[in-house]
Amino acid sequence: MSSSLRVLGIDPGLTRCGVGIVDVDRARRATLVHVGVVRTPSDADLAERLAAVAAGIRAAIEEHRPDAVAVERVFAQHNVQTVMGTAQASGVALLIAAEAGLPAATHTPSEVKAAVTGYGSADKRQVQAMIARILRLDTPPQPADAADALAIALCHAWRRGASGAATGGALTPAQRAWADAERVARTYVRPAR
Repeated sequence: MSSSLRVLGIDPGLTRCGVGIVDVDRARRATLVHVGVVRTPSDADLAERLAAVAAGIRAAIEEHRPDAVAVERVFAQHNVQTVMGTAQASGVALLIAAEAGLPAATHTPSEVKAAVTGYGSADKRQVQAMIARILRLDTPPQPADAADALAIALCHAWRRGASGAATGGALTPAQRAWADAERVARTYVRPAR
């Protein structure tokens, strides 16, 4: 078994698709491998934009050979056009992971925020600051899509390792808070109406 897990995190989007790769060792220490943003012009044809996102994700997989792919799960938003583009980019990311034979998972924004900050409603600046701290970076990754991609990768690596199967070792306070919140969410039963 490898001593570390390499995860490609993807913050899906058509205008900006965040791509971040981290290595997480058995002690849950994370190291930055790659971070970037695939950009497409908003006035380009939809098919061309999706092809550009696909090319960017494929290039990251070919160059860095991740063990797994994690994609932020799409949530309904008021702006239907934005959510459609995000959903389409998400589908492209999952398709490319499958074509590459890589296990893929999706994580909700609140799961990701809780995993890296200990608080499921953290704002973008809090996530960026924690990513810089966790990865021992001099400055937070910019733009926010890049930091979000790294957060998604970390969430997945820590979640997979929470059982001890991948990384072994104790949970950090943020990981413990996230695991507790996830446990509560799984056991919550909605009241009958």
